[in-house]
Amino acid sequence: MTYSLENDYCRIGVNTHGAELCSLVRKDLPEAPGLEYIWPAEAAVWARHAPVLFPIVGRLPQDTYRHQGQDYQLPQHGFARDREFMLAGQTADELTFELQADEASRAQYPFEFVLRITYQLRAATLTVRWQVHNPAPAAELLFSIGAHPAFRCPLMLEEKFEDYFFHFDHPVTLERHLLDGGLLNGQTAPVLRQETEMPLTYDLFAHDALVFKHFDFTHLTLRSFTSDRSVRMRFDGFPYLGLWTKGPGAAFVCIEPWQGIAGSVGGPTELADKEGILSLGPGQEYQAEYSITVG
Repeated sequence: MTYSLENDYCRIGVNTHGAELCSLVRKDLPEAPGLEYIWPAEAAVWARHAPVLFPIVGRLPQDTYRHQGQDYQLPQHGFARDREFMLAGQTADELTFELQADEASRAQYPFEFVLRITYQLRAATLTVRWQVHNPAPAAELLFSIGAHPAFRCPLMLEEKFEDYFFHFDHPVTLERHLLDGGLLNGQTAPVLRQETEMPLTYDLFAHDALVFKHFDFTHLTLRSFTSDRSVRMRFDGFPYLGLWTKGPGAAFVCIEPWQGIAGSVGGPTELADKEGILSLGPGQEYQAEYSITVG
């Protein structure tokens, strides 16, 4: 089921399946009224819009981890994106969805949790807030969480993918952490050196996503060389970031702030030892948020 929020500037749709943002429309653009910014999840290319990554980000070696002497299997990016959430709250400018541990989740992930995802729409900015609560009376909760929104690229009919670029608010030097089969292989490669623009080409993503760690910026803007359309994301306090598209011809690009990261090449390891894993004690709650402004 899809729930909506709307104001004078924008309209969003969020599906209870995965609590996934499935539409973000800018209503008030004279030259492009009703412009959709979110990828429509074309099944032949990539059948998702903006999945929530929980309780892991990325892939595990052999899709397996160890916890307290037992092996468990989790698919890439976890299971929340494929679960049905309940609507936990609704106001004029907010929607909140909730997912709790159950028998099915415990078979893959032996932790108690309550995951709440809130979408707040104000003017042309959508803020997404995550709350992870540990209701267990005595056990810790180990998890990662991440965003994976896919934005249409190009946004305008007369444009092409290569007409777009990522803009940084100040000159940045970046190196990507390389992946083999979705796993970090310990190698890096330079991407930018004191530059403010990263032009988009499909060749950039020929070897999977661009993965960055511990960068020194908190905003990233997708812009066009040929129009005034843009998507600006804010992600204060996020230690990891992914940029990705499916491949040549895919008319989208993902901007993915993560609180967690893929596993490394090798065999299964303890979940507690995995890079990017967060820990919550009994009764504790974790919060993080990011925002999307469409122009």
